[in-house]
Amino acid sequence: MRIKRGVNAVKKRRKIFKLSKGYFGNKSKSYRIAREAVMKSLNYAYIGRKRRKRDMRSLWIARINAGARVNGLSYSRLMHGLKVAGIELNRKVLADLAVTDAAAFAELCNKAKAAI
Repeated sequence: MRIKRGVNAVKKRRKIFKLSKGYFGNKSKSYRIAREAVMKSLNYAYIGRKRRKRDMRSLWIARINAGARVNGLSYSRLMHGLKVAGIELNRKVLADLAVTDAAAFAELCNKAKAAI
């Protein structure tokens, strides 16, 4: 006796159409085109998860650099000074300090200057 795959085929298509909901035109209506669009978008999402980490780090560095220059240092001199002073704060925390608490960041800059 042969096995018909009607139910499974419908489930497979339904899964793709659920993922392609909201896409423009045939990308959400036609199964073949929707499948291609979903595969492409899942690939973009995978790449984006890797990119987000790079983008956030570069944003943190830009914020730290801006805060450092207000206090008369460059980014690289600040980071070197903090390392020499034995202050081990990561870029995420430093960027947050630069944006939210300028006084504390200025204190860190002074310690970095003194260590150099």
